[in-house]
Amino acid sequence: MDKQFAQSLTTRIVIGMISGIALGFVFKFLLSLGEDGDLLIPFGFFDFSIRGFFVDGIFHVGGQIFITSLKMLVVPLVFVSLVCGVTSLNDTSKLGRIGGRAVGLYLMTTAIAISLAIIAALIVQPGANFNMTAETTYAAKEAPSLAQVIINMFPSNPFNAFAEGNMLQIIVFAVLFGIAVALAGDAGQRIANLFQDMNEVVMRLVIILMNLAPYGVFCLMVKLFSNLDISAIWGLAKYFGLVLVVLIIHGLGTYPVILKLLTGLNPITFIKKMETTALFAFSTSSSNATIPSTLNTTTKKMGVDNSIASFTVPLGATLNMDGTAIMQGVATVFIAQVFNIDLSITDFLMVILTATLASIGTAGVPGVGMIMLAMVLAQVGLPVEGIALIIGIDRLLDMARTAVNVTGDSMVTVIVGKREGQFDEQVFNADTHKQETEDEVDFHHLKDK
Repeated sequence: MDKQFAQSLTTRIVIGMISGIALGFVFKFLLSLGEDGDLLIPFGFFDFSIRGFFVDGIFHVGGQIFITSLKMLVVPLVFVSLVCGVTSLNDTSKLGRIGGRAVGLYLMTTAIAISLAIIAALIVQPGANFNMTAETTYAAKEAPSLAQVIINMFPSNPFNAFAEGNMLQIIVFAVLFGIAVALAGDAGQRIANLFQDMNEVVMRLVIILMNLAPYGVFCLMVKLFSNLDISAIWGLAKYFGLVLVVLIIHGLGTYPVILKLLTGLNPITFIKKMETTALFAFSTSSSNATIPSTLNTTTKKMGVDNSIASFTVPLGATLNMDGTAIMQGVATVFIAQVFNIDLSITDFLMVILTATLASIGTAGVPGVGMIMLAMVLAQVGLPVEGIALIIGIDRLLDMARTAVNVTGDSMVTVIVGKREGQFDEQVFNADTHKQETEDEVDFHHLKDK
């Protein structure tokens, strides 16, 4: 094997992440020595700007190209995979059962997540004795009604849905299109074969981008940690730490337990298989951008059939918000304590119910986390302005939330696949390092692959 592939993809991503964080802190220190948040270094006939050339230049461009490239693949990957999945089903009525199981599991884990967060927050009391010195102003966006969300699931123009990346509309159109292909006889079979070939090509595109991930992650970490407000984290250390701990408990505790109880599979194997995808999610802070990696992991590494994963993964990226629910649970208790407002048992039950249902009611809405939190706070009479206290450190927590969310998407996908008999346990138990080696690309010898 070529020396450049001696390390696994996960190891290379970790190296890229740690190196990016370290260089980001170096740039932050250098920028603190200059004026107006920049440091100018004389170079020949002009001044060399650390921020302009490196932070907002090279590394910003590199990071954004990586994110944009991932998002570029999401729509064709979801559409092609889902059409292939639907056409491969012998009984399309299974879609209703698959969808029902997936949504039910997503809602269950969201309810568990926010309940766990509220209990932990009541014990730790992150808002007790908090010195509220900042002016708290926050304008909450209005959330759409559940009826409007359901109406918006059906595209009036599917090409517009593709252009906007509206995942629910793409899922609905792909399912309808796949059913039509399955019912179209010989013509439909020719279309189905074409989509199978297209799916192979798109998955190779995914693998190419995954091999470039360490460089993209490096650029993203440099930019983020060059601009990170450390003082805001120290000021909210109790809140920040509690959210992080509950996220870890839910991701490494709740999910493995549910997986073991419902499938009997080894949860440690599951966690190991999730390493690369979780790092993708942590770096990009976007469940949608991580869909290509999540689909690749659940099908190629965990053995779930594409007919299941192509439906449950995009659905989970839109509906499953366990990480956001944990933030909402801790933030609700935190804001109540900061403003010295007592919440009753009924209020807490209302928070759990509202946050769980809001994960569907705000699906696909930009800035969904803060919209959901505003809904929860308003439901129990807490000041929405309290969001301004925590929004400054939300970017870093959003990274951890996304990693938890995609882990939940994968867990539900495995459970549904196992229950439906569309699951290869030999693939699930296969060596992870060997599977990653098979996905490596030698860009110098493309034809050899």
